[in-house]
Order: sequence, then structure tokens, then C-alpha cells
Amino acid sequence: MPVPPVLNVGFYNYVLTDQIVALVGSESAPVRRLIQKLRDSGDLIDATQGRKTKCVIFTSGTRVVLSAISQETLARRVTGGEAPGEDV
Repeated sequence: MPVPPVLNVGFYNYVLTDQIVALVGSESAPVRRLIQKLRDSGDLIDATQGRKTKCVIFTSGTRVVLSAISQETLARRVTGGEAPGEDV
């Protein structure tokens, strides 16, 4: 059985790419409120190692992952180096 590809979300933490639904910036107030609600419910995985959260990764399950790497960088990693929306 082949191993599903993984995405390095920083500090030797990985997420299965086939489980990722969305990569969202963490600057808006609604996202900040959602992060706090998920932290209280226990459905949040904090992979920032104490650094500032730059990206919120929504998975197909109930878990949400926080990363200290920007969503643009993570999207580039998922697509194999090509920037999303960039014409080649």
C-alpha cells in the first residue's frame, strides 16, 4: 500500500495532504474566535511551537491544525513548488 504524501507544516510536524480541505490566514477576527473555540473544545492541534500563528489548516476530519508558516508557502509545498494561481 503506498504511503500518502505529507505536508511539512513546520518544526517536523506533518499533515496528510489528502486530508487538507483549506489553508486559511489567521489574521481575521472570525478566525481568531474560531481558534479559541476549537482550543476550548480540544479539536485544535497547535504545531507552531510557540511562534505566531500564520496559517490555519482545516482537515476533512474534525481537527484543525495551526502552523507558523504562511498559507502561501504551504500551498506552494502542496503543489510541488508552483505558486497557486500562477500561470506557467
